[in-house]
This record gives sequence, C-alpha cells and structure tokens, in this order.
Amino acid sequence: MARAGRLTHLGRGGEARMVDVSAKADTERTALAEGRVVMTRKTLDLVLRGDAKKGDVLGAARIAGILAAKRTHELIPLCHPLPVTKVELDIAPDPKLPGFTVRATVKVTGKTGVEMEALTAVSVACLTIYDMVKAVERGMRIDGIHLVEKRGGKSGTYRAGGG
Repeated sequence: MARAGRLTHLGRGGEARMVDVSAKADTERTALAEGRVVMTRKTLDLVLRGDAKKGDVLGAARIAGILAAKRTHELIPLCHPLPVTKVELDIAPDPKLPGFTVRATVKVTGKTGVEMEALTAVSVACLTIYDMVKAVERGMRIDGIHLVEKRGGKSGTYRAGGG
C-alpha cells in the first residue's frame, strides 16, 4: 500500500510502474468531472439550433465521452482496464460563458477508482465539441477540466473545494 504523500506509480528507483491492486477489495466507486467549452454567442446559438455542418454536435460529444471513458486505459499508460458500469454525460448550454458545461459521471465496482475515466470523458467530449464547430470558430477555449467528486475506495469521498 502507498504511504500518504508518495507517488504510487513510481518504483523505488523512480521508474514508472502500474500499481498492484490485486489485494484491494472490490467496492462501488463513482467519479464526477467537469469542464467547459467557451465560444462566442453566435457559435453557441448555431450549436443549439442544430445547424452545424458536421451534424449533431452534442450527440456526437456525448458518445465520444462515453467511448473515451471506456477506453481510458488505452490512452493513459498506467491506468487499469476497468469494467465500467455507468457513464453519463451531461452537456448544458451556458449563455453566461457563453458555451457549454460538460459533466461526466462514471461508476464501477472494482479495486481502483474511476477518476481518470471521468476526466477523460469530459476532455474528449469537450474536444469533440471543438472539432464539430472549429470551422466556424477556431478561437474556442476548453478550460476548467477538473474532478468535482469521487466516492468509494479506501480514501472515501473527495469533493473539490472541500465542501
């Protein structure tokens, strides 16, 4: 087991390694991550009208985020492959940004958490929104990607901001 403050993906000599989780108990674990795609009001309106040349921007982003969560171990070298049981993507327009807030909830019953899966889902969903409308606006910004909450496992519950 890792001691507090120690990087678990580093061996004694500093080499990268996959953490051995075989002795850990299977528990239900969930993670919620969030990010934003900031764009002009004109681009936001185009997406909301469904007038993007590439098609259903938000539908494509949801599917891309779900697929990304399921394949996180193929993208992040030291992540374990997990039997993900739930991936939910919520993409909400926010006229104040203007743009979209993307939230992903991922759930698994397993030996390790799903924070990376939730963060990957949000990242890829945001990138997909960008890709779908970049011909209209290349100056969009993806920002604020972070873990909002995680539950389960030995370390229990974490909430961003300590709340």
